[in-house]
Amino acid sequence: MEFRFTTENFEEEVLQSSVPVLVDFFADWCGPCKMMAPIVEKLAEEYDGRVKVGKCNTDENLQVAQRYRISSIPTFIIFKDGKPAATFMGAMSAKDLKDKVENALK
Repeated sequence: MEFRFTTENFEEEVLQSSVPVLVDFFADWCGPCKMMAPIVEKLAEEYDGRVKVGKCNTDENLQVAQRYRISSIPTFIIFKDGKPAATFMGAMSAKDLKDKVENALK
């Protein structure tokens, strides 16, 4: 299951999560973001129960984007225990994204 993270629910859904969280910072107009969407959805299914996976629209949730200094999209941040544990940017293959998530979970 894929979540929608917003300024209103970010604290509870991401920072207070009992499991690691992968946040996909994106915008509707972003081509590479659209390219990554099915990869992120597949990852959400694969990691269901182990990692919370969701998207945060940077245009609609500017405060969150500014707080984590999102300067290019897509940007992916893995949060563990309420803190960013890994950050990676840009479009990538499904294998590369999965490898990065696996490394961050170690």
